[in-house]
Parts: sequence; C-alpha cells; structure tokens
Amino acid sequence: MKANIGLIGLAVMGQNLVLNMNDHGFKVAVYNRTTSTVDEFLATTAKDTLIVGTHSLEELVDSLESPRIVMLMVKAGDVVDAYIEKLVPLLSAGDIIVDGGNSLFTDTNRRTAALAAQNILYIGTGVSGGEEGARNGPSIMPGGNKAAWAAVKPIFQAISAQVDGSPCCEWVGDNGAGHYVKMVHNGIEYGDMQLICEAYQLMSEGLGLSVDEMHAIFSEWNKGELSSYLIEITAGILAYKDEDGLPLVDKILDTAGQKGTGKWTGINALDLGIPLTLIGESVFARCLSAQKSERVTAAAVLPKRVQAFTGDKQAMIDAIRDALYAAKIISYAQGFRLMREASKEYNLSLNYGEIALMWRGGCIIRSQFLNDIKQAYDNNPELENLLLADFFIAAMQKADAGWRKAVILGIELGIPTPAFSSALAYFDGYRTERLPANLLQAQRDYFGAHTYERTDKPRGEFFHTDWTGQGGKIASSTYTV
Repeated sequence: MKANIGLIGLAVMGQNLVLNMNDHGFKVAVYNRTTSTVDEFLATTAKDTLIVGTHSLEELVDSLESPRIVMLMVKAGDVVDAYIEKLVPLLSAGDIIVDGGNSLFTDTNRRTAALAAQNILYIGTGVSGGEEGARNGPSIMPGGNKAAWAAVKPIFQAISAQVDGSPCCEWVGDNGAGHYVKMVHNGIEYGDMQLICEAYQLMSEGLGLSVDEMHAIFSEWNKGELSSYLIEITAGILAYKDEDGLPLVDKILDTAGQKGTGKWTGINALDLGIPLTLIGESVFARCLSAQKSERVTAAAVLPKRVQAFTGDKQAMIDAIRDALYAAKIISYAQGFRLMREASKEYNLSLNYGEIALMWRGGCIIRSQFLNDIKQAYDNNPELENLLLADFFIAAMQKADAGWRKAVILGIELGIPTPAFSSALAYFDGYRTERLPANLLQAQRDYFGAHTYERTDKPRGEFFHTDWTGQGGKIASSTYTV
C-alpha cells in the first residue's frame, strides 16, 4: 500500500505534523536532507507507526499514491525553490506540491503560476500553532491552485484543530492567499505579544507587582474577555520557577528575535497605504530590544526620574486590562482592514468571517473574541472596519477611560508603551472627522506645488496656490494612497 502523502523536512514542526497525520489514519512517507534524521525519527518517536522513511527524493515520490502529494516543511526562500526544481522532473501532471512554511505570498504567487504551466498543482499553506499545534491540531490556511484542494482537503481538515465540530481549515483563495493570511496572522501575533509585554512591564515596573501576583492576574484575565492562548501561556511562564526556585522569566535576557513575517506585514501595509501602526511598533519594539548594549549605555547617561506609584493599584490593574483589551481590538481591526485592501488589490476574494473561524483553534492568536469578529462579518460582509461593528463600538467605549489611564501611567513613569500608545493614537485619529492634513497639504503645495483639494469644491478637483508670489501656475504630479 502506497503512502497518502509525503513530507520533506523533519524539524520539530515537520515531525509533529507527520505524527498527527499518522494518528488520523494517513500513511505518510518522509524525507530529510540529512537522512540520518529519518532513521532516528523512525527508530524513536515514529516507532511502530505506519510512517515510511525514504533516503532520496526519487524514493519518496515512488512511494506515493496518485495524485502524489509532497509537502515541504523547510525554510522559506531559496530552499523551497531548490526543492521544487528537484521535484518537478520526478512528478507527473496533476501531482501536488504543498509549501507549509512561512513563505512570502508573492513567492507563492510566482510558484503557483510557474508550476501550473508545467501541469503541477501548487498550494501555499499557512500552518499556525507551533509544536503543540502541529502535533495536536493546528490552524491551516491553504491557498494556491484550487484544483489541488479536493485531494488535500481530507488530510488537512482531519489534522487541523476542531472548534464546535468545525475544522480550523478552509480554502482561503487563489495564488498566495493562504500565505498572505498567515502573514497577517503573524503580524497580529507580534502585536498581541507586545501588548501583553507592555501590560507586564506596567504592572512589574510601574506598580511594583511580583511575578506571582502577575501570574494570578493573567490567570484571572484568561477567564474573561481577554481569554486567549497567549494570555494562558503568559500566566504559565510567570509561574515557572528555575532550579533555584526563583522565577525563570527574570533571568531571560531582554532581547527579542524575529523571523520576518511581522516585518513583511508592515511593508505590505505601507505598499497598500493602510495604517498598521500597532503591528509596526511591535516590530520596532523587537528591533529596539536587540540594541541591548546601546540601551545599557543610554540608561547610564540618560537616567529616568524614579517615581513610585501612589494611587489605587487595583484600579490601575483594571485600567491596564482595559488598555490590553482595547489595543488588542485595534490590532485585529488593523489586520482585517489590511486583508480587506489586499483582497481588492490582489483579487484574493477573502472571506473574513471564515478566516476568523480558522483562527479560533490551533493557532497562536486564538482567542475568545474571534467569535465576535465572525459575527460582525456575518452581520455585515462588507464591513469596512471592525471598529464600526456594534460589539466593538461598545467594547471600545467601555475600555476607553482605563486605556488612557494606562498610557498616562507609562508616560508619567517613563515606561515605554509603543503598542498601547500607537493603538490609542490610531483610534483617536480614525474617529476624528477633520485631521490636520489640510495644513500638511498646504505645506506640500508651498514647497513642491503638489496641489490640494478644497472643502468647498468637489472631490477630485485639485488646486495650486502661488504662496510667495514668486512661483508659477504649474503644479507637480501627485498620488493618493
């Protein structure tokens, strides 16, 4: 009996996905560039399973039933292209290549078209959930050549997380749609993590709370509207003690790493002219954290004015909770607004309610209020921004006062809150009928003859003023994002 699917790349994610598939009755053939990894996997973790080990790509392809499905779980970029180049001569028309890594969506666009021309079906699939998700049920976001969906659907939907009887896996759209949605997911993940870290620092440095006290607070928050995977694991991290009995989190160096998907999200938002301020600040916060030695020097020569919080601690804890919730809503609102623009720009035909459903289980950003996002899009599929939905209007009004108090606390005590603050600035800007861009346009016209529109004239009609009396009537070209 031949295998149902082959998988290349036996790092932790690859191994766990294979074991997950095996648990659900699928026969899987595996290959790894370092073939000793295959042998070790079969001798240990995969012992006494139906998993088949292979030592060459030819052997892998020959072990598969038709249409042959080969899934890549390798590093994004040139490595994916290299494997595709090696696989294509071994495959037949109608065979399928699946890229389950974090590839840039434009690469998936290119690969889908190039392989279609060779009668090979290509799927770019976002997989979220980390090691645990891969093993027990991730969120899976497939896109690419839809002709391949029928063949991979039974496997992907069986191994994905299940919420209320529904798999956290549905077809996302053509070409790079799956990897695009995964990219935005990761951008929101950056935002969620930074927001939690800012709440942690406000409570620890600002309010002087102990790690154990914060563990209790995050545990309590996880029972209510903030309930989410990241809040849950934060509580667990704060409870974890090192070998000496002291909190391990206090011994971890404060320099954060990143793999690029948050940066890609920010770059794409700039390309599309969509304000993605919270996620952008979250990426920059990681960049600033990496400048550790420079920050140590600056802390010595630019010392903060030491102040102690003297107010009602519980009231401020509640305010920080409100700030975390409101800013989290902004993160999702900005992310879904970006996907809306991308759907139009790239003709992705994204279903935002279905995306929210796929993110309810398995993935890193799974949280309680994804159901509310699904409901908002069910009520109005053409919703421009989540902030305009009744549920989120009420939530923002309720959290507004506490949100501002938390940001003010950071300002007063010199505690950085880039994500809290930028989210609040976006919220205030979004609901401001008249912004100072009128003055900005006057400045642009003054020094560069870039023109402006007038409030007393129809939109689309542009004017130029000779502000100094020494200019001319010729205007520069302009563009609108």
